Order: sequence, then C-alpha cells, then structure tokens
Amino acid sequence: MIDLHYWPTPNGHKITMFLEETGTPYRIVPVNIGTGAQFEPSFLAIAPNNRMPAIVDTEPEGGGAPVSVFESGAILLYLAEKTGQCLPRELRARYEVIQWLFWQMGGLGPMAGQNHHFSRYAPEKLPYAITRYVNETNRLYGVLNRRLADRAFIAGADYSIADMASYPWIVPYEAQGQRLEDFPHLKRWFEAIAARPSTVRAYEKGKSISTQTTLTEEAKKILFGQTAR
Repeated sequence: MIDLHYWPTPNGHKITMFLEETGTPYRIVPVNIGTGAQFEPSFLAIAPNNRMPAIVDTEPEGGGAPVSVFESGAILLYLAEKTGQCLPRELRARYEVIQWLFWQMGGLGPMAGQNHHFSRYAPEKLPYAITRYVNETNRLYGVLNRRLADRAFIAGADYSIADMASYPWIVPYEAQGQRLEDFPHLKRWFEAIAARPSTVRAYEKGKSISTQTTLTEEAKKILFGQTAR
C-alpha cells in the first residue's frame, strides 16, 4: 500500500495521476498546506523540505521497513520502478523520459510557480516580475510544443511519467497568461491527457479533498512567509 501525503496542487496531482493510471493501491493522507500541516513533526519525518507530496510505501520491494520518498519527481521515479510502468527499461527510451521529467522539475514547474505567485498572490504587483515569468512560461510552452510536433507524448509514442509531471502545470494556463491556441501540438497533447479516465479520476480525488480555489490571507502568510526558523 502507498500512503500518499497530498493536497490538490499541481505537484500533488502528478502522483494521483500515476497511481490512477497504473491501478496502484493507495491511501490519501491529506496535508492541508493552507493551515500549516506541512510543518507537523510527523510530516517532516518523511518530507524534511516541508513540501508535499510525499509517500510511504508500506510494502517495499524486498520487504523490510517502509520506504518514504519526498519530491514529486523522485516519487514518480520510485513508483515507476516499483510497478514497472510508465518508464521504459531500454536505455535510450528511459532517458528520454528522465530528462524531460527533470526539465519539468527544474524549469516548467518553478517558472510557472513564480508566474502564479507574482501574477496572483503577491501583495504588490511588480510589472517586471510578472513580465519575466509570463515570458519564461511562454518560452517553455514553446519548447514543449516543438517537442510534441512529431510525437504523441513527450518521450515518444507512449504515455509516461514525463507527461504526468508536466500536464498539471499546464492546467492553469489561463492564469499563467498563456493561450493553448498559440501552441497547437501542446494543445492536442493536453486535450488527450485531460480525456484519459485516469486523469479524470485523479482530479476528482483532488476535489474530494478540497474545493478551495482561493487562498485566505492567513494561508498566504503560512505559504509565503517561511524562513529557516
């Protein structure tokens, strides 16, 4: 059984998309990041960066003590290796997936996240910051659009963890100041993934956990006011 410590954010959705796609048994442990649940000692024991998602595999390969994993990219790799799904075994195909997974983790996610922050949540609207991150998000959409020009999915013909990692960060494209019509190959890919039954189920799970779409002022203080202390 996989215990998924989760809240319905783009990074959280990555993991439910995988678990639903592969039919892997799991149980959701809600981590309400708006109330500070990510700072609870029990959560920090498995996710020392105080960010969700995190998993605990109570039945790891080879037996023994449960295995905990934090960071959404690492979780996707762990689950893909555990199940033998959504990550090819052949060397070249495998690294097609892995490098695009890292592209999302190091590029699309952080840049779109800063886009969200300065466009939607910052108390002071800073035109330079907004333009910087909207433009960088646009550039990354262009990279993905070109990649998808001659293939069904990011790493080729098969749906993989690279697609699951990137899709949730495209879902709020309007809030990111982007138009899918400007990226026809990305749009085709996006609509194909949105229509997958596993994607529908994953997002329904998120709605069952929380339907809150706006942050309270107290939640903003918790999320955006963190320091080393």
